Amino acid sequence: MAQANPTVVARVGANRLSLSARLHETWRQVKRHKAGYFFLAPFMILFIVFTVAPVLTAIYLSFTYFNVLQPPNWIGLTNYRLLFLADDIFLKSLHVTVVFAILTGPVGFMLSFFIAWLINQVKVRLVYIVAFFAPSLSGIGMAFIMRIFFSNDRYGYLNNWLINLGILDEPFPWLSDVDTMLGVVIAVQLWMSMGPSFLAFLAGLQQIDETVYEAGKVDGVKNRMQELWFITLPLVKPQLVFGAVMAVVNSFSMFDIASAMVGFPSPEYAAHTIMAHLYDYAFLRFEMGYASAVSVIMFIMMYGLSSLFRKMLSTKGEY
Repeated sequence: MAQANPTVVARVGANRLSLSARLHETWRQVKRHKAGYFFLAPFMILFIVFTVAPVLTAIYLSFTYFNVLQPPNWIGLTNYRLLFLADDIFLKSLHVTVVFAILTGPVGFMLSFFIAWLINQVKVRLVYIVAFFAPSLSGIGMAFIMRIFFSNDRYGYLNNWLINLGILDEPFPWLSDVDTMLGVVIAVQLWMSMGPSFLAFLAGLQQIDETVYEAGKVDGVKNRMQELWFITLPLVKPQLVFGAVMAVVNSFSMFDIASAMVGFPSPEYAAHTIMAHLYDYAFLRFEMGYASAVSVIMFIMMYGLSSLFRKMLSTKGEY
């Protein structure tokens, strides 16, 4: 028989001792701070049950054929191969989602901060705050209102105004024309998605002490733009990170507004996003394995972009 290498045996033994020592030290720290872990336990239990467990379950189901009525059947990478090699609608939804995310994510993020910065300069803020935050309170309700605004007939506000001004001779089908419907949905979503980030930016701006700006003027800050770049942005960095993550989440989770305005599915899938594709296979066709594969792809994209934005907006050693 071949003899075991003494160096390998010693290394394995050292690793076992090291692991045992780490586990012992971890358990000792848990017992030492048991009061803190006791108060942390409710959140951790809910986080594991409603966040970690669903994510792990979706990853497992993405490698199976699961129609809800029968137990999951392991099929390996078949769902992912079908997604990228045989599902033209998914590829279309991927393209629409990327375009949607590029336009609504960074633009919505910068616009939310710019508006919050402008409103923070005025004394009477309440009216402006309500005007910009109210659309985000009822997404579906505002979507139906905007559907009336962009209605395809003469009774739509936009068509009515353009006809009265002589710009159009007949109503234009804003919500059924494949060249314009995505732009309309993006514009509406852009306006309605600014609420949470806008409030976070405004709260961060209002917490900055005025003496900081006075000290900046003494140190050579000459105008508002220098004040914004050298003082305001570094002091509201946590709010910037929150706003960036919210912009990514909103851009990838868009479904209700698009379906309420242009229908589901949209004509020629012109406004069909990954979320709409997920809803189609999960709740209409009940192909949960395939839908789980779509959700995993969407999760990877959202996590990757969120991590990228956090790194871009953080300094060394943060996040």
